[in-house]
Amino acid sequence: MGLKRVIKSRELTVSLVMIGLVIFFSLSSKRFFTANNIRNILLQVSSIGVASIGMTMIIITGGIDVSAGSILGIVAVVLGKAAVGGFPAWLAIILGILVGLALGSVNASFVALLGIPPIIVTLGMMSLLRSLTYTFLGGRWIASLPESIRWMGLGKILNIPIPIWLTIILIAYFSYFMKYKSLGRYVYAVGNNIEATRIAGVNTKRVLFFVYALAGLLYGVAGAIVVGRTGIVQTNTGNNFELQVIAATVLGGTSILGGKGTVFGSLLGSLLIALLSNGLILLNVPALTEGLIIGILILGSVAIDVIKNRGEE
Repeated sequence: MGLKRVIKSRELTVSLVMIGLVIFFSLSSKRFFTANNIRNILLQVSSIGVASIGMTMIIITGGIDVSAGSILGIVAVVLGKAAVGGFPAWLAIILGILVGLALGSVNASFVALLGIPPIIVTLGMMSLLRSLTYTFLGGRWIASLPESIRWMGLGKILNIPIPIWLTIILIAYFSYFMKYKSLGRYVYAVGNNIEATRIAGVNTKRVLFFVYALAGLLYGVAGAIVVGRTGIVQTNTGNNFELQVIAATVLGGTSILGGKGTVFGSLLGSLLIALLSNGLILLNVPALTEGLIIGILILGSVAIDVIKNRGEE
């Protein structure tokens, strides 16, 4: 029974895996356990963790969003062009985040109001935005960003990076929201049984619209963090970001079948993905291998989820 309980507690399992990764990478690379590298890991966790809040809610409702990375990419382009075009840093950041909200709302309209399957909607959005990103950049990078724009990624309050503060605040608030607010509880209800929830008088379209629009806004925040941290906008900014966010979410215990999950669990999943990505880079492992490992982790998590649900039926 003890082993079964450990397996069922995804958060505990992820924590144990992270401890194992920390030990392995610390022994494999002298650069891993340095203050600068730990800071880099936490900053990477911030962008994935913030985006995973929205992804968690979407997957809990039984949906999926593969456009996260493309929304982040176009947000980065808008933010970068606004910054080099003379916009004040705060206005460029707000503009970028609002673009994320607008694109999330477009996804929400197709999914919630028109009833089109989320995978179709977000796959189309991913393709459209990726093409627009290449078109707007014309194959060139935006590398001359003003230092003021980097405040969002490198600024500090009480010597703690702003992205970390943002992540802590957002995770804390939405953990409370999902547990104690009626709209948060409706998110779980929709994922468990959308028809029963609708019959009970809940406006399920409103719930679905909310989660997809909120996700877009949070991808916008993540985009501002990424641009602030890297100081550059590339044609491939945001590529495979959705893979990392989905992996963090399902590894953190959110059921791909809907109805179960926590934003705190997704934060732990984000930390696991960031540790893995950082450690593999330090060991000079090819980027394709990282994608392979993350893909295997997603498939493994989904398989465990399905088997567990069949056992509970």
